[in-house]
Amino acid sequence: MPRTIPALTVSARDRDQIQQWLAAHGTPQHVALRSRIVLAAAAGQSDSAIARALEINRKTVRLWRARFAEHGLHSLWEVAPGRGRKPTYGLEKIKAIVDATLQTKPKGMTHWSCRLLAESQGVSKSTISTIWRSHNLKPHRVTHFKLSRDPRFLEKLTDVVGLYLNPPQQALVLCVDEKSQIPALDRTQPGLPLKKGRCGTMTHDYKRHGTTTLFAALEVLQGRVIGQCYERHRHQEFLQFLRRLDREFPGDTPLHLVMDHYGTHTHPKVQTWLRRHPRVRPHFVPTSSSWLNLVERWFGELTSKRVRRGSFCSVQDLQQAITEFLTAWNENPKPFVWTATVESIQKKLSRCRQTLEQIQPGCTHPRSRKAKTTLSS
Repeated sequence: MPRTIPALTVSARDRDQIQQWLAAHGTPQHVALRSRIVLAAAAGQSDSAIARALEINRKTVRLWRARFAEHGLHSLWEVAPGRGRKPTYGLEKIKAIVDATLQTKPKGMTHWSCRLLAESQGVSKSTISTIWRSHNLKPHRVTHFKLSRDPRFLEKLTDVVGLYLNPPQQALVLCVDEKSQIPALDRTQPGLPLKKGRCGTMTHDYKRHGTTTLFAALEVLQGRVIGQCYERHRHQEFLQFLRRLDREFPGDTPLHLVMDHYGTHTHPKVQTWLRRHPRVRPHFVPTSSSWLNLVERWFGELTSKRVRRGSFCSVQDLQQAITEFLTAWNENPKPFVWTATVESIQKKLSRCRQTLEQIQPGCTHPRSRKAKTTLSS
């Protein structure tokens, strides 16, 4: 009578993790095979049945059944010493490739490509790609930054972040800004719709039909947005928008407005209006720090989900599309939750300053000295 092997005990949590590994495209094949063995053993299948189904040796099934039972989930990723494919290149060669990527440039160019560096180092482009991925190197990408030179940077940073993390009681915090020069672009030819195996298409060229400016205020707590389009973005239009906010939130509830230092917001007539309405309290972000204004995050949603891929035959058509997006957003608003503290932001800026000083140790530009003073404060 054949010996009956009890089913392998696998917890629900481990089973979910194994299934995630099997569904992921980046899971190595040897890990996927071991995962299938464990799931089949947990289902009560015999070693012989699992071996036939997976076309492997029965001893392999027995090995991973026992190893999982003894060492648990993470044993599926372990490779025994001496096993696996031996590395083609040693640590010195890999270090030389990494150093070349970080410290040199190809002649007449700004950065290396896989093929250029492979030709320079005498290896294949797939080797360069593998080394770059393992060291998280992406020479083809670049991100933008700018350090604020505002002498009151820390004071304004603390004020705005404090509003996000500890909003005042019985008050509303609104992030206010304008998205100017939104173009009404009409594609020269109709694009093809999305279908299986092909993404949607749109022509690279377009016709311009004018621009519009959107003034918007994001209610931080609820995520609701009040917006209105204007032809221009002067202080007159901003005053009209402030009056609308005053009507949208009637009563004596204090309104804390987070804004930048754009000339429209600091115009004398705007300041006069604010003095006449003491419940509206402005809070200015530091210069060159628009990332502190949460409404900019909402502008990104508007651009990516409605404007960028749209086709508009007139400014009125564009304004109607923006209004429709506003209405749809406010039906189910999603607030943006701020998590960064003043201390974490200061640490990041300090690291950035140290890096810049290492790159330009002898920099004597007056603006650079001013930036150092700002970051040190």
